Amino acid sequence: MIPEKETNIEKADSQQTKYGSFALFDIAHFINRILKNWYWFVIMFIIGYTISWVYTKYYAQNVYASSLSLSVSNNTASYFTPNQSINFIWGQGGNQDGIYLKKMLLSRSHNEFLVEELGLYVNYSTKGAIKSTYLDKDDVPVLVEVDTKHLQQMEYPITLIPKGRNQFEVVLPDDGHSTNLYSYETEGFTTVEPYDKPERRIITTGEWFTTPNLRFRLIKNPVTPKLDLQNVIVKFSTVNKAVNDIVSTISIDFDKEINTIMIITKKGYNLNGTVSFLNKSVSQLQKKRQADKLIVDKNTDAYLQENLDKIRKKLDSSAYVLNYMKSTEKLYDIKDRDEKSLNSIKELESKKADIESKIISLNQIKQMLASQNFDKMISTTAAGFQDGMFTATVSELKELYLKRREMALIYKPNSEPMVEINKLISDAQANSNGVLRGYYSRYLEEIGKIKGKVIEMNSDLNNYPEKERKYLDAEREYNMVEATYNSLLSRQNETQLKIIGNQSDISVIDAAKNIGQSPIGPNVKAVKAGIIGGLLILPILFILIGVVLDAKIRNIKELINATRIPLLGVIGNNTNETMLTVLDQPKSSVSEAFRGIRANMRFLSGSDAGSKVILVTSSIGGEGKTYVSINLASVLGLSDKKTILLGMDLRKPKIFGDFRIDNKYGISNYLTGEVEMSKIINKTRIPNLDVATSGPIPPNPSELLMSEKNIRFIQDLKNLYDFIIIDSPPVGLVADSYELMKYSDTNIYVARHEYTEKYMLKMITEKYHNGETGNLGLVYNDYNTKLGYGYGYGYGYGYGYGYGYFDEDKNYKEPLLIRIRNKVREIFNKK
Repeated sequence: MIPEKETNIEKADSQQTKYGSFALFDIAHFINRILKNWYWFVIMFIIGYTISWVYTKYYAQNVYASSLSLSVSNNTASYFTPNQSINFIWGQGGNQDGIYLKKMLLSRSHNEFLVEELGLYVNYSTKGAIKSTYLDKDDVPVLVEVDTKHLQQMEYPITLIPKGRNQFEVVLPDDGHSTNLYSYETEGFTTVEPYDKPERRIITTGEWFTTPNLRFRLIKNPVTPKLDLQNVIVKFSTVNKAVNDIVSTISIDFDKEINTIMIITKKGYNLNGTVSFLNKSVSQLQKKRQADKLIVDKNTDAYLQENLDKIRKKLDSSAYVLNYMKSTEKLYDIKDRDEKSLNSIKELESKKADIESKIISLNQIKQMLASQNFDKMISTTAAGFQDGMFTATVSELKELYLKRREMALIYKPNSEPMVEINKLISDAQANSNGVLRGYYSRYLEEIGKIKGKVIEMNSDLNNYPEKERKYLDAEREYNMVEATYNSLLSRQNETQLKIIGNQSDISVIDAAKNIGQSPIGPNVKAVKAGIIGGLLILPILFILIGVVLDAKIRNIKELINATRIPLLGVIGNNTNETMLTVLDQPKSSVSEAFRGIRANMRFLSGSDAGSKVILVTSSIGGEGKTYVSINLASVLGLSDKKTILLGMDLRKPKIFGDFRIDNKYGISNYLTGEVEMSKIINKTRIPNLDVATSGPIPPNPSELLMSEKNIRFIQDLKNLYDFIIIDSPPVGLVADSYELMKYSDTNIYVARHEYTEKYMLKMITEKYHNGETGNLGLVYNDYNTKLGYGYGYGYGYGYGYGYGYFDEDKNYKEPLLIRIRNKVREIFNKK
């Protein structure tokens, strides 16, 4: 059944805009293209699998990880080991000392020390036939000692080849020697004068190898390596790069149940290297932690001892004065003495003396801080308090001052980095001074209160005689000095106990160890999936781009929905050598499709009688309008209908060749008056089919086709023939066919599968729905069924393949997907 023609000409504008508009993306065509190009996916899969296998086998470097767990106790604090009272400075609660240690382990200063101490700026590897492998120091026969006072070239591969008897050949690259060399002393680069390429030579262990861009010597490894290496490749890196590489591979976590237990993990290409670094890193941290605490405690002990010596002299002097008054003035026994008031005053003045000694310690701390003399810094316990914020701030200031000294060698004073670090130092100074001012205010407030109480109690002592008051003053002075001495002595004893009992508050629970851990990377499955998936996406992308950019008609259903023009039939691919398919292959599916078109034309006009003049056109040449015209005329002629085929495509005549007719005289000759009508009408081997060829190409084809003589010519033929088939020019190139349509009864528009551009149908679609052309039907030509996909629009075509109905069925082989579908159906039907 033909889709019903639109009869309502007055459509809404929104509906009209849809006519001739095709979808940007055809999902059905996209899927068909993917299935059609299945072999590319197989090829890409094989290539991807091969690449991933070669990569993981010969090029991918295994990544290993080793871990170390340690416990952090919080028994002491110093400017370099803040305690639990600094919750607010790190913005967290709980294990603050552990968080501080985490920052220390990841700090530049700690890792820079390890890099320089362990020579981690020297990297070892070996290269086989294909793959390079990173090595640890324990894996190489000799270690490289770098002369840090000599300029060195970074990332410059130095190959050491064993030659026996502690000799190694030093092989350098043929090119790549640079004039930009690095100094390990200043940690900066220097440009030198150009020099000749360094030559390779053989050196013995202990012998210095010197070139303009290198200076090092080989030292026999005290550890006997387990590997027998054919070569060792050495590269030097900057201290900064070595530190950054190390920090980026370290992760630190805390145990979920006991947050004072730290778990440190390091990743690397060599398992022994990660184990060695972790153990040495924590060992160094323990030593530094212990040393830092000793520095502050020893400074505090010395400071307290110095003050004790001074107070001791004052105490001796006060004791001498008091004893003198007792012996000479006999004032050791005062009558009616108010012991309660005197004891209260003694207690208050002892507190005052203790606070004053703390203020003196505060002054000392403030002075050391202002002078940046951190090596002489004393503990805040000497001033009678422990403050985590102040401790952390002092530690931060120390690091900032050191960093500023380093930056001053590189940056100018007014540069942005220097301005930024000066701001950080200023903020840290403000924080530390703010803490000290807070304790100053607290101590001064307490002293003020004590003084007020003492003055109040002294009023009761004004009644004593002058000599007795002098004795009481001397006794109070002695008590104050003694209280200060005892307070300092007590603080010194606490400090000395810390020094005696000083030990690291970091204890290793499980040291890092090589127990044959498997590599943690690369993720072989993810690599394979990524490579294979990436290659499989490529053909999909190419197909997708092709589908999006493709403007050709490939979908019958979309063609009908977009144009809303009745579909008369679908013509398959012509396998005949000529265009006379209906005559040469009458039992073919294509011939049957033309018979279906003949039958469907009745629905356009309502009866056979109303379809005497049938015009066939298309958008451009090559879409098969002549082919359709010839075979449609053949079908009508074979059905005992007197039919004539007119070749009115005067610009590109074709019909005469297939019918073997001489094109010397044709329609163009008749329209110009050269010959009579009978001269141009040719008989064919079909009794009821005549053909009038176009004749020689005229200079004015449009004028001839639109002439009154041509119109009379068609009218005269209608009296002689049942059907007149006009092979007209393409409407996408010239407008001749639109004029001829005024005199035709039925119009057939040919669109060719995967050839006709979608935009070419817009004009004919608009004219059809605007009522400018009537009785119009579509013929879809050259549709290929090899893929085995139908669209549900056969109309006399496509329903016989594989069933013995047509001639082609004897050589027909069902497509693979169809065979699979049928097999599945067969299996399910059995069940």
